[in-house]
Amino acid sequence: MITLDRANKVFLLPHDKKRTLRQRFVHLFQKGDYERLYALRDVSLDVKEGEFLGVIGRNGSGKSTLLKLVAKVLDPTSGSVSIKGDVAPFLELGVGFQGDLTVKDNIVLYGALLGMDRRQIADKYDWIVEFSGLERFVDAKLKNLSSGMQVRLGFSITVSVESPILLVDEVLAVGDIEFQQKCYDTFDAFRDKGKTMLFVSHDLKAIEEICDRVILLEDGRVIEEGSCRDVLQAYRAISPLARQSGDKRRARMQSKHKI
Repeated sequence: MITLDRANKVFLLPHDKKRTLRQRFVHLFQKGDYERLYALRDVSLDVKEGEFLGVIGRNGSGKSTLLKLVAKVLDPTSGSVSIKGDVAPFLELGVGFQGDLTVKDNIVLYGALLGMDRRQIADKYDWIVEFSGLERFVDAKLKNLSSGMQVRLGFSITVSVESPILLVDEVLAVGDIEFQQKCYDTFDAFRDKGKTMLFVSHDLKAIEEICDRVILLEDGRVIEEGSCRDVLQAYRAISPLARQSGDKRRARMQSKHKI
């Protein structure tokens, strides 16, 4: 369903910004000083239909950039990205929301941005409102809702789109326990339907529970790929905080067992 062949993504970071019109004119024919930032380096990857692939790594390792290449938000600098089927990106949920509009109006607007027509939005409307838990707030202006409620709304609209490929970036970091359980149940339903998912998270427990296979990114490269157990062990070896998190989890489990 998803194939990356030696995909690279390079960003140019300027170091000599021209802040005034005079500076721009004086240096009109002078080449700028840029630093090349390799967000992804020669990433080759195959994701099969129905597979849930976890993507882990420290901040700045290239996880979100990888998802944006698959979502076609970004184009690779070199190499290729091939996708079979439509993609539902759970990346920056709520981008495109209008705070001065009601929740009801934002469902229509955001659904249209995701490619849904009026009939599809009408058919999914009641489910979206119920799933988000915002029944009491459909006529309230969105800007009066908490940021967590807004993200829940964005997730609920996005998850209603029928796409065979799902890209999920730290969605479970928002919402209360009840809403997170709804997310887990939804992912289980996706698995039953044979959908494919790329799941990015710093929550290693969620990675273990959701994913079939995991890749570990470091400095834009895939340095480990395989079972959850093996890749998470490799991640804890290079990340002291991840190792401490695992140690604390094991300590809690041992404490419960003693009780």
